[in-house]
Amino acid sequence: MGVIALPLHFVSPRLFIPFVFSPATMTYCVAVKLNAGLVFLSDSRTNAGLDQISSFRKMMVYEKKDDRFMVLLSAGNLSISQSVREILQTQHIRDEQTGETLTIWNVTSMFDAARVLGAAVRHVYDRDGVALKRAGVDFNVSMVFGGQIKGEGTRLFQVYAAGNFIEATYETPYFQIGESKYGKPVLDRVITPDTPLDEAAKCVLVSMDSTLKSNLSVGLPLDLVLYETHSFCSDKVVCIDEYNPYYRMLHESWGERLRHVFDSIEDPAWEGEKTTTPIRVDSSRAQPLKKITAPNEKLV
Repeated sequence: MGVIALPLHFVSPRLFIPFVFSPATMTYCVAVKLNAGLVFLSDSRTNAGLDQISSFRKMMVYEKKDDRFMVLLSAGNLSISQSVREILQTQHIRDEQTGETLTIWNVTSMFDAARVLGAAVRHVYDRDGVALKRAGVDFNVSMVFGGQIKGEGTRLFQVYAAGNFIEATYETPYFQIGESKYGKPVLDRVITPDTPLDEAAKCVLVSMDSTLKSNLSVGLPLDLVLYETHSFCSDKVVCIDEYNPYYRMLHESWGERLRHVFDSIEDPAWEGEKTTTPIRVDSSRAQPLKKITAPNEKLV
C-alpha cells in the first residue's frame, strides 16, 4: 500500500498545531546554507518497533511575508519534538538588556530566534524530563533551525537536547540530523557556499536517496523547501512520494550512473599485469600485514 502524501502546512502567528503524543522516531533531515539561499529536506518515517511504522512530518515552515521566513527540522523522540514545536509558537524569553518579551515572531535576528527555540526545548525538559527518565526514556531530540529575518542574512543552526546550539559556517555549510551517515559523502563532495539552489536541491535528494537505500528507518514521502535569499517567502515547497517523476528519474539515474562509473574503474592487478596503477608497490611508511603461521609466533 502506498503512503499518502499530504501538503506541507505553513504556520502564521495565529495558528496552532494540535499536540500529539507518540513513540520514538528515527529520521533523516538535512539543511544547507548557500549564498543563494537555503535548502531543507526531511523524510516522514516514524517507528516504534517493527510493527508500528507510520508517517509524521518532520518539517515546519514559519512565514511572515516581507519580514521573516524560518524552517524547523526535527529528529529524535516524536512526543518531545512535537511538544517543542507546539510551545515554540507561543514560547517567549525576556531580553536581559531591554526587558522586552521575545518570540520567534518579533525577534530581530535568527540568533535570538534560536535562543527562543532553545528555551522551548528546556521548557519541555523541565516539564517532562523527570517522568521520561522514570519510564526509562531518554530525552532525545535534535533540531535544525534556519531562515532569514529582515535586516540580516540567512542563518542556519543545529539545536541540541540541552537547548544549546551551533551555527553553520562557510567551512561547514550544512547540517544533518537523524540517520546522517549514509547521505554525508555526496554532500561533502558537492556542496559549497557557491552551489546554486537547484543543484543543492538535487544533491540533498541524492543524499536522501542513498539513505533510503541503506536504512529502513527512513522513508517516503519527503518534504523539500527551497528559499531564495531576501525573498522572505517561498513557493518552492513540494511533497515527494514514490510516484514523483523527478524523484524516480533521480533514483534510477543515480544508481545506473554510479554503477557505470564503478565499472569504468580498472580492477586491481595482482599478478604483474601491465598497468599504470599497480596495487602492489613498496612503501617507505607501511609494510604488508604479517601472517601468523605457528602458535608461538607474535606480531610484535
